[in-house]
Amino acid sequence: MRRTAILAAACTAALVTIPAAPGTAAAAHGVPLGRQTLPAGDGWGAATTGTTGGAAADDAHVFTVRNRKELVAALNKGDATPKIIYVKGVVDGNTDDAGDELACEDYATGGYTLAGYLAAYDPVVWGRDTEPSGPLEDARAASAARQTAQIKLKVGANTTIAGVGHAVIKGLNLHVDKVDNVIIRNIHFQDAHDCFPQWDPTDGAEGNWNSLYDNISVTGSTHFWADHNTFDDGDNPDSAQPLYFGRPYQVHDGELDITSGSDLATVSWNRFADHDKTMLIGSTNNPATDSGKLNVTVHHNVFDTILQRAPRVRFGQVHVYNNYYDVPAGDGYEYSFGAGVQSKIYAENNFFRLGTGVDPGEIIYNWGGTAIHVTGTLVRTGGRVRPVDVLAAHNATHDPDLGSDVGWTPTLVRRVDPAVVVPVTVPLWAGAGRLR
Repeated sequence: MRRTAILAAACTAALVTIPAAPGTAAAAHGVPLGRQTLPAGDGWGAATTGTTGGAAADDAHVFTVRNRKELVAALNKGDATPKIIYVKGVVDGNTDDAGDELACEDYATGGYTLAGYLAAYDPVVWGRDTEPSGPLEDARAASAARQTAQIKLKVGANTTIAGVGHAVIKGLNLHVDKVDNVIIRNIHFQDAHDCFPQWDPTDGAEGNWNSLYDNISVTGSTHFWADHNTFDDGDNPDSAQPLYFGRPYQVHDGELDITSGSDLATVSWNRFADHDKTMLIGSTNNPATDSGKLNVTVHHNVFDTILQRAPRVRFGQVHVYNNYYDVPAGDGYEYSFGAGVQSKIYAENNFFRLGTGVDPGEIIYNWGGTAIHVTGTLVRTGGRVRPVDVLAAHNATHDPDLGSDVGWTPTLVRRVDPAVVVPVTVPLWAGAGRLR
């Protein structure tokens, strides 16, 4: 009881003395949101030339968008010319140019129906040794291509996308592909759902449904900053999906994935909530694409009821610090830190609130890695807060052991807060609408 009181007092004191979330100082000095840039030293995104997005845009390349049609037009203006796109209200990707809502049935073609697909590829009928093929799989792929053309939008180089007020981007996949210098801030991303997930009976021991879309996909790109956004599935959460063939019907992929040789990114002060696969850094085990890249900083984010990939990493030097993890129950939870092939995660001063049945030894999952550096972790279970060596907890129950030497120490960092203040400051300031 005394320990809890001391902790509460420490957190209250820290709230007074620790600065507010990054970005607030610039706003206080009168710099418009769209012209704010990633502060010097703020993670890997600040390396080399830094991340400025569209801050240098002239007046002709500053846009305010309120629907998908306007967003598409703004994204297509000027290629790599610096641009600022302010989002107001709700931009729904599943609407046509007249503003009429599009349902999954509007994308279906070639005779595709879910009922027909389930009947054709039921493992009792199709088996479990090969992926689906034939007319109904072709129809599914064609239908998916129609949805992709509607909801997957390319973001060009030197672009800032910023929300004004309560800005929502719903049912869209923003694709930052093979470009440099993009900022996305202060937006509530919701439900980038796939109408046509693919069944793969060869994926794992029991098969899996796989979907196509992230809320934000960063592929082959450099200098990226995602800050003060909220990511969730709205009224269509992963937890509400049915089971088909005994496996969850997965209509969502990641919330923010950074893959395919991307590099130099900072992910700060975001809120990720009620989701399964959340943040993938590196999508293949191919060193030719990713070796020496995928360097990402993940700091001061909330991961609330996230089942896995917070983050999962391959190859990159990834600094994960001062994040708040709320894992209310063990049911469905898989892990938070995924140590993949040649990954070099440096995790420090993170705070975990673990519900009944959640073992600290499950915070790390070994996806073929050899080492992960974890220090300063605080864990709250049953009202008690205590330091936990989560690497030792992992190694005590898993083989082979992971080492702790990842061969690097982060230098691009403005400050690392004590873990004790994380459950106060991070939930208070992280997410869309929390910039001041």
